[in-house]
Formats: sequence, structure tokens, C-alpha cells
Amino acid sequence: MERFTELTILQPEDKEGIEEPRTLGDELVEGKKRLYIESYGCQMNFSDSEIVAAVMRNAGFATTSSADEADLIFLNTCAIRDNAEQKVRNRLKQLNTLKKKKPELMVGMLGCMAERLKTKLLEEEQIVDIVAGPDAYRDIPKLVEEAETGQKAVNVFLSREETYADIAPIRLNSNGVTAFISIMRGCDNMCSFCVVPFTRGRERSRDPHSIVREAEQLFNDGYREVTLLGQNVDSYKWESENGEERVNFAHLLERVALVNPDLRVRFSTSHPKDITDEVLYTMAKYDNICNYIHLPAQSGNSRILKLMNRTYDREWYLGKIDRIRAILGDDCGISHDMISGFCSETEEEHQDSLTLMEYARFDYGYMFAYSERPGTLAAKKYADDVPEDVKKRRLNEIIALQQRMSLERNQRHIGKVQRVLVEGTSKRSEDDLFGRNDQNKVVVFPRGSHQKGDYVNVRVTDCTAATLLGQVVNIE
Repeated sequence: MERFTELTILQPEDKEGIEEPRTLGDELVEGKKRLYIESYGCQMNFSDSEIVAAVMRNAGFATTSSADEADLIFLNTCAIRDNAEQKVRNRLKQLNTLKKKKPELMVGMLGCMAERLKTKLLEEEQIVDIVAGPDAYRDIPKLVEEAETGQKAVNVFLSREETYADIAPIRLNSNGVTAFISIMRGCDNMCSFCVVPFTRGRERSRDPHSIVREAEQLFNDGYREVTLLGQNVDSYKWESENGEERVNFAHLLERVALVNPDLRVRFSTSHPKDITDEVLYTMAKYDNICNYIHLPAQSGNSRILKLMNRTYDREWYLGKIDRIRAILGDDCGISHDMISGFCSETEEEHQDSLTLMEYARFDYGYMFAYSERPGTLAAKKYADDVPEDVKKRRLNEIIALQQRMSLERNQRHIGKVQRVLVEGTSKRSEDDLFGRNDQNKVVVFPRGSHQKGDYVNVRVTDCTAATLLGQVVNIE
């Protein structure tokens, strides 16, 4: 993975934001056809793959973690950057070799890349039999039946109502401790660089009662942390048909927190213009709502933010950072997104991004060089005129600054005791476990007798820019 051209400061055990494919696990059922799914891109795509698995189970398919064993392969795709799409195209070339050996194998493309390219995808990639957009997953069994007759099958219809609220996701590759709950779909923000409004449609929020029921079921099944997912969770809003019940995101957050005090609650992603004091005070009120916010900035310069159609300027964003610190304290974890080399960005405007980062003291971030996406407002209105070498140099400066700040922020935890939810075995040593603290920091510590799903108190003794290291302590 090209961490230093696409992503940065991803914690070693972290999956968030990683564009490497993730697959569902095995479901051993005799006599059933096997489905294999790879998910690329964001957490929403991974959550959607769990919905697709549930739909296909009802249609008589089992799942497998091996493409070689599959009768049907789905790639759930990302279109946010060209690099993400090229990874999928390269994967299709690999699967073409498999299909030559197994002609009856069917290959489907799901998600944002499928929605962006639609039937053009069938022309460009002959291996693809099925194309389904994010709102067409209920229709996939019919598309598979159509493809089995030798026809190409497509559904890229975008819905204004679909939330999949009644479908219980299949969490076959889960660690059994943490889970995603999708609370809304689509996006009404027309950021000029972003394809999401065109690939996922308009915003619509899921019934809060179904969300709480899902959280309750997860807790009863042994899960101890849920992440509420949406392109912009803070704009969540739901109203009953009779108009007597209205639920905003702060209300929903509280309802999920009240499921059980031992169920940790996180959420992602927040748009700076929409996160309210009511949300911040709700976070402060409940200990099990994690003290962490992902708050994409994208740029630190007001002119560039206006070109991006972010609807806030530099001073407004910094004021929101101040408000978060005032209500939740300086230890609140804040992460960000930052784009280098957006259309017409000058050197001085790049420096504004660096100074905004220094002011905000972000814990970590997801940082990218600008990648023009066909069909976006930026592609139609602005020239992609910053040279690639300049984009990369600016990106490396952003990364270097974030690495320094991440180390400084982590050093603040040394000597302090952190409550950590154990998620599993460390990738680096079977003798160590890892989990996360309240601020979403990965903490690694000796295994001892602890198990996944346990809450443990860990005194931090050392750190890197990405990970806290410590020892379990007993607190009376």
C-alpha cells in the first residue's frame, strides 16, 4: 500500500480508511454456492458488504474467504480517487486468469465505482457480469439469475428511500468485539472534489428504533463497541409519519449510549458545518461515548475551502476546534482529512494548511494528494493545475508535520492509565494484545490472562507516533 502517496498515520492495527481489500469469512454450508466479496475504500463499503452477504444468504449462497473456491465474486468498489479504481482494475486482471480456468465463475462490481461508470464498466471490463450500485443490493439475486443465463445484468438506480434498515448484516469476518451500524446513506453536501453525492445519492436517515435494536442485539451477542456510520452523521434527522417524534444525531447518540454503559459508542464521519454543541455536550454526558471526533478539514485556506464548496472558512473551522476543546477537554482525540495540491493552490495557501494543523494539534489524519474525479464540480469548473511533483512534495510536508504532532500527542499519555477495550492479538507478537483507548488510539500490552472483549486498565510506558505501549494495572 502506498502509505506516503495516499494515506498516512494509520495505526498499525487500524483498519479505518485503508484501501487494501477486505474479505468476508467462511460460512461452511454443504451444497450451497459460494460467494466471495472483497471490499475497497471506506467503512461504509465494508458495512455494505455485510448487507450484501445477508441478502445473498437469503438467496441460498454461503460465503468463502477464498476466491478460488467461489462461484460468485463481488468487488465492492471505491471511486474517491483514481488510485482506488486502478487497484480494482488490476484485481480484475488477476481474476480474469481464474475465470479462464473456471468459465462458469461470475464476477460482479458493486459500490461507488460501479455507480460512477454504470454500463460503461461492462464495455471496459469484459470479465464483469454484474454491475450494481449502492442502492441496488436487494436486487442482486435477480441480477445473478439474469447473469446465469449469459446476459450482462445492471442496476444502478439511486433511491431516495433505501436504508436497508430491515436487513441484519452478516458479520462473518468480525473480531466479535467491534461492529459498524449504518445510520444513514447518501450525501447532500456538494464538495467540489467529491464523487459521493453522485455515487451514493441524496441523504436519507434510518429509523432510530431499528438502529437501537441493532445495537442492543450486538451487545447481547457479545460486542462491546459500535461505530455509527454515515457520510455525514451530524446531519442525521428522522421524523415519524405523524410528526410527533423527531430525532437528530445528538438524540440518536444518547439512545445508543443508553443501551448499556459497557457498550462503547463511536461515530464517523462529521462535517464541520454540522457538528453541534448539543452533540458535544451529549458526548461529555456519557462516559461510554468515546472522546474522539473525525473532523475533515481538507484545507487550511479560506479561498481553497470556498473552491472546494466546504461552506466554512479557516476561522470557522478553528472556532469549531476551540469549541470541541472547551466542551470535551484538550485530551479529546481529533483526526482530520487534508488534501494537498487542490486546483490553483499556491505555496502560501499550502502553508495555511500546515498552520491550521499546528493550531488544531490533530492526533492523526488521512492525507491525500488531489486526484481529479470525472463528473465532479471541480473537474467541470477548475483546472487541475498544480504539478504532480509539487502535490507530492506538499503532501510529504503535511505527513511529516502530522507524524511529529502524532508523536507529541501520544507522549502526553505516557504515565497515564488508559481504559482499553481488547480487540485481539497484536500483529507483531502473539505475546501481546491490542485495543483502543477512549481517543481511538491503539494500545499494545502483554497478553496475560486477558481475552478479546475485556476492558483493561493499561498504564502507558512508551509510544510511537502511531501506537501506545503499556502494562496492565489493577485499579481498586
